[in-house]
Amino acid sequence: MNGRNYMFPAEWYPQSGVQLTWPHADTDWKECLHAITATFVEMAKAIVRYEKLLVVAQHVDDVEALLRREISAELFKNIVFCRAENNDTWARDHAFITLVPADHASVYQAQSCLLDFCFNGWGGKFAAHLDNAINRNVYYQGVLKGGYENHTDFVLEGGAVETDGKGTVFTTSSCLLKAPNRNQPLDKRRIEAKLKAVLRVQRVVWIDHGRLIGDDTDGHIDTIVRTSPGDTLLYVGCDNPKDEQYTDFQALEEQLRTFRTIEGKPYRLLRLPMPDAIYDDDKQRLPATYANFVILNGGLIYPTYRQPDNDRRAAEVLQQAFPDRQLVPIDACTVIKQHGSLHCLTMQYPQNVIQEIGCMPDIF
Repeated sequence: MNGRNYMFPAEWYPQSGVQLTWPHADTDWKECLHAITATFVEMAKAIVRYEKLLVVAQHVDDVEALLRREISAELFKNIVFCRAENNDTWARDHAFITLVPADHASVYQAQSCLLDFCFNGWGGKFAAHLDNAINRNVYYQGVLKGGYENHTDFVLEGGAVETDGKGTVFTTSSCLLKAPNRNQPLDKRRIEAKLKAVLRVQRVVWIDHGRLIGDDTDGHIDTIVRTSPGDTLLYVGCDNPKDEQYTDFQALEEQLRTFRTIEGKPYRLLRLPMPDAIYDDDKQRLPATYANFVILNGGLIYPTYRQPDNDRRAAEVLQQAFPDRQLVPIDACTVIKQHGSLHCLTMQYPQNVIQEIGCMPDIF
């Protein structure tokens, strides 16, 4: 766009705010709408303590009234509302992926670049036509500042890619290469070339192990491996040889040990615990994970699963990775019923992107 070079920033870079796409009775949350709404309110309360919150809601007046009751008048000023119809609530996968100018001297003063990809319900598993239209809807309402790039000819979910902000993108072969109804007939070489070109990165690192049982996304990276400052990879480990995922997660750990930074150095590896197995009413295992945390300006929201020892161990590792951030635990037991966790519900926007009002932008 406009001849400017862009970079894909790490999630811990300064943010303007975080998007939540609000649940309603016509989503899959209808059977537990009260409980999941309570979780969303807790998420909202945590986010507005640190930065702006962009609420995308089908019934925006009702959500605004609810949050006015739950959040102080001073912090309520940090909320921006946008009306849009939605099939579901997984903002991580249907929202924009944002790039910032590569010139670090002006990286948060110049205009960012909002990338709009195709979201097709994780390969056509679920209806997604409304979610796939949210980005353009939000953009034309003028609440986001930045240039728009249309890449809706390519299927990509935000949870499928993780960056260190230094030119590397991590992703999984199970999702981007092996899963049906994504970008066939593109092969690995062409998918990798597409990711490098569109995300403006130098290399793509493929992870071949560690897919959680019960993960509808075909193995998103944000459920198993995350980056943090200091060339650090946080990953989910499995200590129980009787766990059906044990062998695969041992292989994940071995693969991570072989990885090198873009400068050729080993990564610092921090191991998150595997939650004890959680099952739904049909005795199907749910993809609970501590890797699905949300980074904020000065804060970090992490999921808990009513497992005191594991929850505590996860917090200790996360504090080690992010010593400058205040940890905010939020119970994710309702969220996991729909096979996701807290990071899956959110999408961050870099500094100076979310604004209260804006003029009608141009589409590039």
